[in-house]
Amino acid sequence: MTELILGISAFYHDSAAALVADGVPVAAAQEERFSRRRHDPSFPANAVRYCLREAGAGLGDVSEVAYYEDPVQKFRRVMATFVGTAPRGYPVFRDRLPEWTTWRLRAADTVRRQLARLGAGPVPDVVCQEHHESHAASAFLPSPYASAAVLSVDGVGDWATTTIWHGRGSTLAKRAEIRFPHSLGLLYSAFTYFCGFKVDSGEYKLMGLAPYGTPRWADIIRRELIDIKPDGSFRLNLRHFSYLRGRTMTGRGFEELFGGERRLPEQPLTQREFDLAASVQEVVEEVLLRLARTSRDLTGEENLCLAGGVALNCVANGKISEAGTFDSLWVQPAAGDAGGALGAALSAAARHGAARTHVGSGADAMSGALLGPAFDDREMAAYLDRHAVPHSRPGRHELVEEVAAALADGKVVGWFQGRMEFGPRALGSRSILGDPRDPRMQSTMNLKIKFRESFRPFAPAVLAQDAGDYFDLRQDSPYMLMVAGLSDGQRVADPDLAGAEGLDLLRVARSTVPAVTHVDSSARVQTVHERTHPLFHDLLTAFRRRTGCPVLVNTSFNVRGEPIVCTPQEAYACFMRTDIDLLALGGHLVHKDRQPQWREAADWREEIPLD
Repeated sequence: MTELILGISAFYHDSAAALVADGVPVAAAQEERFSRRRHDPSFPANAVRYCLREAGAGLGDVSEVAYYEDPVQKFRRVMATFVGTAPRGYPVFRDRLPEWTTWRLRAADTVRRQLARLGAGPVPDVVCQEHHESHAASAFLPSPYASAAVLSVDGVGDWATTTIWHGRGSTLAKRAEIRFPHSLGLLYSAFTYFCGFKVDSGEYKLMGLAPYGTPRWADIIRRELIDIKPDGSFRLNLRHFSYLRGRTMTGRGFEELFGGERRLPEQPLTQREFDLAASVQEVVEEVLLRLARTSRDLTGEENLCLAGGVALNCVANGKISEAGTFDSLWVQPAAGDAGGALGAALSAAARHGAARTHVGSGADAMSGALLGPAFDDREMAAYLDRHAVPHSRPGRHELVEEVAAALADGKVVGWFQGRMEFGPRALGSRSILGDPRDPRMQSTMNLKIKFRESFRPFAPAVLAQDAGDYFDLRQDSPYMLMVAGLSDGQRVADPDLAGAEGLDLLRVARSTVPAVTHVDSSARVQTVHERTHPLFHDLLTAFRRRTGCPVLVNTSFNVRGEPIVCTPQEAYACFMRTDIDLLALGGHLVHKDRQPQWREAADWREEIPLD
């Protein structure tokens, strides 16, 4: 009989639910995709409903519910922080104590009550486990490796901020840890805040900003903010940070070190922000490279698994891969707290004796991270017909060829196909696509479609078999979590900089695929395999056949400030609100120039059943 384990992460940010059957992930989704509240921290009721529905199960069929962190340990850390910073931290202590003495401390009971409200059957036992164990399990257990070193780095969980584990078979043994308040993730978040971006969501913007600058502040960071040891362990100089005793990450200490007040959100970016981003990125990469070497030394393993929010720093991941410390690197595609739900469920399944049957196949157990909802073509057709949306329904081959032709003609395409991705990256199911050869495509998609900052780069999706012709990758990168340089054969020999600096660097043509080439001639690469993404693979193949280029711009199907679209009606609404030219909605094609005038009305957001 199949054993089901439900994993839950909630109450901080990016809440999620995941369901595993005999140790195999079968469904996982973030709550934000259903609630439409970006980084939704609330109990993931909608995500739980989806996971159960996907498996055709009720709560009574679930053996155990695994919660992704230990609230008792977390409460001890919170109390120790308040005591250690008294009396300056009293206002925060006063505001947060009531929730900790009630529902937060008794998270298992809180989860049990929330599950009971779903009316989906009797609630099984709820078991809490260590936050970093959930991260480590999410990295190792679905990886393709029989054994591996595991490195988990984030802001903070229960007590740990950095842990090294040794994964063998279905077990994980902790080998080292660094504890709060010393945190690489919080160091990076402090600079995210100081540069005017939102903590816990703007870190990827800081990473994208770094190539515009020079690391002129890196030595000051090393001297004044972080003491880095040869083994990668570190201590922060807490005098310069505010997160222990207040509601902000930085204060006067940062202002004195880095030439003035923090940038406020939406203020113009200056060379200072470019250089600060470059500087902290260099320091974080240095620490991670040292931690990777220590992970190798402590475990003797040839493969490394990564998770935790810092593992979403794909530039650093690329540097670890390039260093050659390990033969291979595997990063959990939902490396942040959402992935903790999956890790908790996988860890519980392993304790119950579930075998890792995928090991030895050469593939991981993530099904391409396509663990979210899919929608039936007939239901989509009924929705489009009901609202008189002009559309066509060509066959599969004709659809692929028409979309490839549109892309080759400079059109932007919304691509909504199959099961939704789990994690922050769009991987060819909920994607907006464009021609990477078009030097105008980057600015067009940023300003007219995504409505986001012009400096942010786009990622390429490339046929896996052709990746080496375009990018200097040492290994596969199926989850868009590795940055690599453009290969010499695709680079412009002598780019005309003509005194360009700052954001003007973006307009300099550096390669044959300028729309996905960052200002340092790098790209965040997704390698696409026919096994996991057959339709997307077909599209890339058709585009290559027409253009000779096996690469497409691939960005998430959403606009700034909104979660990635989950449902067909959300996809159609995003299509109509932006300058996307063509929508491939399952087997249907919707052309913008044939649509009636868009109107914001509740009936456009009509529910389509998930089954």
